[in-house]
Amino acid sequence: VQLVESGGGLVQPGGSLRLSCAASGFTFSSSGMSWYRQALGKEREWVASITSAGGTTNYADSVKGRFSISRDNAKNTVYLQMNNLKPEDTAKYYCKGNTYGRIYWGQGTQVTVSS
Repeated sequence: VQLVESGGGLVQPGGSLRLSCAASGFTFSSSGMSWYRQALGKEREWVASITSAGGTTNYADSVKGRFSISRDNAKNTVYLQMNNLKPEDTAKYYCKGNTYGRIYWGQGTQVTVSS
């Protein structure tokens, strides 16, 4: 099982980034997928989730209206489009897969929002 995040980097406040998480080794199309983030010195927090078929999405209040989660089951990939980024969005972002109760985590990708 592997989840590999990419797309992180340094961006100025107000900028955008698109994170990707490529999955392998499990039935991606049957898995609910989520994004979490962990800032330095803080606990990991949930950011957004999407159901297996992509019909339902949910967001933390702190990112609602700015972030968008989506998935392409043909490519076994989940995305997080992040717009109007703020310094407080600085964190390491992780994707998580949930397949019939089995949980998988990626290694994370760093997002830094700074001028």
